[in-house]
Amino acid sequence: MMRCKKCGYAAHARSSYEITITTKERYYQCINIECSHTFIAHETYVRSIVSPGSVEPVSVHPVNNTQASLQL
Repeated sequence: MMRCKKCGYAAHARSSYEITITTKERYYQCINIECSHTFIAHETYVRSIVSPGSVEPVSVHPVNNTQASLQL
């Protein structure tokens, strides 16, 4: 959520478009019916807070239905 530059009300994201792996263009619309200002903002990756060590690939779950039934 962002605030509308025109009236200060909340503006909700309506859609987005990935420009690069670190930048997204997001389309917003003000929720104030009298304003309805529509605008674009860029969301950009800045830095990591915690980064994992090594990432190991995981195996795919089996496809067969071996889960027990909960019906009594």
